[in-house]
Amino acid sequence: MANRAAQRAMTRQLLLDAAMDRFVASGYAATTIDEIASAAGTTRVTFYAYFPSKSDVIKALIAERLEDELVQLRAPRDSSLGGLADAVAAGTSEQLGAWIRQAMVRWPEVRPIVTIARAAQAVDPDLTRIVDAWTDETIEDVSTGLDKADRFDADSRRLRGALAVGQLDYLFQRWADGFWGVEHDRMCELVTESWVMLLGDPA
Repeated sequence: MANRAAQRAMTRQLLLDAAMDRFVASGYAATTIDEIASAAGTTRVTFYAYFPSKSDVIKALIAERLEDELVQLRAPRDSSLGGLADAVAAGTSEQLGAWIRQAMVRWPEVRPIVTIARAAQAVDPDLTRIVDAWTDETIEDVSTGLDKADRFDADSRRLRGALAVGQLDYLFQRWADGFWGVEHDRMCELVTESWVMLLGDPA
């Protein structure tokens, strides 16, 4: 029985790995269930024994591979810097910049799944809530930090968070080292400057 459970777990893992690889290579819409099954060394029938549809594969990838990474991005357990809300509450260039640099280090692990999930969202609108949840939670972290510091008018705090997070999300999706003629360190400096203006302590 234990061997059978282990085999099922391994097959499921192979299907998730194959789906991830095919989605990155061909895009969500263009990838077929047969391609995923073939890449995993199995069949369409086996695929359906684990996942009712392609969108269920995306949901599994988000739940099992993305959510913990995104939580870590917002509030890393292995860092002395604290989370995003703490950096925003501090409001200094040093704290905000340290959080941004830390996020940029983690982002390459997160980006492929986020990119796939956003592409899937266009085909499967049911994924909208799942895909948007991280953005909403990150905006809430910013708002919480501003609330802690009692900085700026209360009715502007969520909007400031939306502007800051939207800016970072746009860069995360499109930027690579040297893109737009800006290298990594300079990009972090410029984002930090922008965040200090939007969120920082004006004193």
